[in-house]
Amino acid sequence: MNRATPAALGEAGIAADIGEIGSGRGRLTPWHAVRTVLTTILISTALVFLIEWVTRGSLASTVEFFLQPHRPGWTTIIVLSLLLFALDALLGRRHNAILLVAPIALSLAFVGRQKVHYLGDPLYPADFLYARQIMELMPLLVRERPWLAVAMAAGGVLALYALYRTWRWWRTMPPISMKSRLIRLAVAVPALAFFVSIMDYATFSWVRDRLQIVPVMWDQKENYASNGFAIAFALNVPMAKVKAPPLYNDKVLDAITASNVSGIAMPDDKPDVIILMSESFWDPTLLPQTKITPDPLPNVRAARSGSMFSPEFGGMTANVEFEALTGFSNAFLPYGSIPYQQYVRGPMPSLATFFRSEGYETTAIHPFEGWFWNRKHVYDAFGFDRFLSIETLPPMKSRGPLISDESLTDEIIKRSDATERPFFTFAVSLQGHGPYEPNRYRDAKVKVESGTSYTTRQSIQSYAEGIADADRSLKRLMDWASKRKRHTVIAFFGDHLPPLNQGYTETGFLKEPVPERREPPKALATHRETPLVIWSNRTGSMKDVGAISPSLIPLKVFETAGIKHPYYTGFLGRVDAKYDVVERHLLLSHTGEAIPDWSQQKLVDPLINDFRLLQYDAMFGHQRTVKRFFPNLPGVGGV
Repeated sequence: MNRATPAALGEAGIAADIGEIGSGRGRLTPWHAVRTVLTTILISTALVFLIEWVTRGSLASTVEFFLQPHRPGWTTIIVLSLLLFALDALLGRRHNAILLVAPIALSLAFVGRQKVHYLGDPLYPADFLYARQIMELMPLLVRERPWLAVAMAAGGVLALYALYRTWRWWRTMPPISMKSRLIRLAVAVPALAFFVSIMDYATFSWVRDRLQIVPVMWDQKENYASNGFAIAFALNVPMAKVKAPPLYNDKVLDAITASNVSGIAMPDDKPDVIILMSESFWDPTLLPQTKITPDPLPNVRAARSGSMFSPEFGGMTANVEFEALTGFSNAFLPYGSIPYQQYVRGPMPSLATFFRSEGYETTAIHPFEGWFWNRKHVYDAFGFDRFLSIETLPPMKSRGPLISDESLTDEIIKRSDATERPFFTFAVSLQGHGPYEPNRYRDAKVKVESGTSYTTRQSIQSYAEGIADADRSLKRLMDWASKRKRHTVIAFFGDHLPPLNQGYTETGFLKEPVPERREPPKALATHRETPLVIWSNRTGSMKDVGAISPSLIPLKVFETAGIKHPYYTGFLGRVDAKYDVVERHLLLSHTGEAIPDWSQQKLVDPLINDFRLLQYDAMFGHQRTVKRFFPNLPGVGGV
């Protein structure tokens, strides 16, 4: 085994630069070569220090990272030095590579810091898959913090000008000889390739362990804190590779049962089903020392069935949507992954495929661009007949800067009335999307009294006014359904708590704008639960549901609709009989027992392992269980 060390890699770099002695324009002494190497290492040290300072937002934490011997700060410096050596060889002049690497690295560090601020998670390589979504939401971000946007734009222009002037000056430096360039590449490229080869966190590496790189993939905040931004970012590159769970074999798969449900059973009067996921819907009256009048959600409060325990906070809507539409769980996927972007590559079992196989008309509605979160492709793979996005919907009224909940409700009712066949409609609202700039609604009726700053109080008012609109829209949808002869089931829930930022810290709801991923169960429930309504025009609201993961919502909808299904009521019924919440870091049982860090334990509940096996088999495996648990699957949809 090639047991490379940082010291050995550094010596190799020095040896490469010694190749400059006696070559190039004028004879160079060994001191010139050593000076070049030391300068590159010093530049790398400064850049790594700046990257960590930007991402951590704390000078003390950054200094601590470099002083602790069990952290790979110096490994990062050596690797970056090798990268600069190689790029300098390609560019032909010493220290030109820093002009290319530094702006990119510092920009990533800044974006990573902003993501931590707004969403609580660090920057992952997979985030680039939805960079277009970020740009599309930029007008909202600018509206909330206009002066910051101006400062960033001005800073960007000045940085580009300074970069240009520096490049012009650096171009006057003598070129590197061809011999030295080849020696640099011969040393740096194999060393960098070796480093890349040991970065697969799923396999053990003695060298990686000696370099103090310890993947902490189950806790990404600790992963980035312990390994530093650059190393942790690199560790997440193999995220798209999902390994088969232990015991994934035909014998184990064949032994998984679906409780007492052996097939599909539909009521004679097939019920119409509407699932409405309301953007950032939550109860703002839970903010401490804050009085909101009138009550912004009286109708949801009266019809409430329980709570949805969101796997996310402040964003990442697509991950909640994935669970609610498939009955699968993000808990069994790599930390930081986004199934809609990474894993939905072909037909996949979902509520839409089931209802479509039963002769239903299946429609997805979201009044925004169809490419957002890759929804057009995903809904097609999920079996929807059609997806109505802003490109295909008729003109709709806005409330504030976004399409209103009232207009979305109008569209749902209009299309439902025009449909003769039984239908399944899945809708995602838009009006409640953050950030919540002050005075978003000029005719706001909700009043907020709070000891916060004026700007924060107005931001809370903008959010609460949107909640009141969503609440009234749900009431109108239920009133419409109450007059129908056909059995109609409505499920309504918020996807996650809103990104209120200072609205949380100034009221004392949170110490930081975003909570920790790993909190005590009680605190986690406070920061993750959103209102859930499961309602039928024949039986009213389902009661005493408790707080459940979104992957269990299909079970509750089917129970209310009188539908039996091998997976959605059979297997998920088994899960629900024991657990309310299946989350990456936590299992919560009906009795309130909490099992933290369950995935790191040697013995995992066989029921949870069966859950993971079924999901892996359907998403990544050879689909041995699909016909048994998802019978009569149709082909892909036609969105």
